[in-house]
Amino acid sequence: MEHVLEPDDRTLHGYFSPDYPPVLTVRPGDSVTFRTLDCWWSAGPYAGEHPPDRPRVPQHRPGYGHALVGPIEVLGAKAGQTLEVRVDAVVPETWGTTVAGGWPSGPNRRYHLETEGVVHAWTLDPAAMTGRNQHGHAVPLRPFLGVMGMPPAEPGEHSTIPPRVHGGNIDCKELVAGTTLLLPIPVDGALFSAGDGHAAQGDGEVSGTAIECPMDRVTLTFGVRDDFPVPGPVVRTADAWLALGLGDTLDDATYAALESMFALLARLHGVTRADAVALSSVAVDLRVTQIVNQVVGVHAVLRDDAVSFASRDPG
Repeated sequence: MEHVLEPDDRTLHGYFSPDYPPVLTVRPGDSVTFRTLDCWWSAGPYAGEHPPDRPRVPQHRPGYGHALVGPIEVLGAKAGQTLEVRVDAVVPETWGTTVAGGWPSGPNRRYHLETEGVVHAWTLDPAAMTGRNQHGHAVPLRPFLGVMGMPPAEPGEHSTIPPRVHGGNIDCKELVAGTTLLLPIPVDGALFSAGDGHAAQGDGEVSGTAIECPMDRVTLTFGVRDDFPVPGPVVRTADAWLALGLGDTLDDATYAALESMFALLARLHGVTRADAVALSSVAVDLRVTQIVNQVVGVHAVLRDDAVSFASRDPG
């Protein structure tokens, strides 16, 4: 079954919370199509304002984080199972914004850009999949949602900024249309929310923003799995497996990603832990997902052609 949601008074929210009632209930195998705002709740394209003073939609409230749509309840989903989210379509609107510097943050202190910054206003062409800013710089678009996830089990409202093992502000640029995200479910029903459209982003999200944009159309299909436990976010792309790790430092995030990859290798191919470490050393690439969301992210990438396994089909 296919469902449609609109970003409106009923669906928009700026926190994760297990206490929010679902705005839609779906069955495994159902698809949901929706539009999103940009991360700042902007009412329209950048028009030269100081970034904090941009006009916002009426649903914005002080203290809100990213503009999320949901929560979506998945019937039969239980805490401890795995939520499967297939990204079927991600189509950006025709405008986006990138901000660099101008606010206090750890990265901006290192860049010496706490007080001065720039804003790049982008014109996006979803048909040609290109973007061009006011300076004439052009980039190819590779749109994805920066935030896809579920609330912590603890009651109350939780910030949308730090990603968690059950998803959220992952900011992994590989989550384009055609990929599937696997997440451990923290609460019965899943209560999934999404938003934070990115038209293009480099690994690391160096300035703290990508090309932040509203999405004209996103379609996700949901499933629930008992047979594929994951310790944190895992992604299946057209030609690779990704295991995402999160931590207070890049070292912590790296080893979390590797532990997830070792478990994935054991599950898919039946290798021992020592063999998984050896194979990872020659066939797995480590990439910095993002360094700007209070905790940092690293993803370990195993491409299908990186190693041949005779015993099992990698799936």
